[in-house]
Amino acid sequence: MANSESDYTSVVQSASFQTLLSEKKKFIIPVTIFFFCFYFALPVLTSYTTVLNNKFIGSITWAWVFAFLQFVMTWVLCMVYSKKAARFDELASKVIQEGGHGE
Repeated sequence: MANSESDYTSVVQSASFQTLLSEKKKFIIPVTIFFFCFYFALPVLTSYTTVLNNKFIGSITWAWVFAFLQFVMTWVLCMVYSKKAARFDELASKVIQEGGHGE
């Protein structure tokens, strides 16, 4: 049991693990903030303003365009994350190979 604790401590303190955490935070935090702001903008704007009631084309309003863009945003973020996850996998593999001892 003590051996696994020291292994865990050495992995967490390794430079490769810290790099992995840093890169994930640099990506996930801004993307999450963007997602929530974009996602909650539609209900907030439609509930408290009339800005999205203006016509876009014909009888289609900006509210419909914004709602459609939420689907687009979700797919785009999924594709971007899938590409970025490859980098995270490389860093995780490096952490596993080093076993926390590769400083």
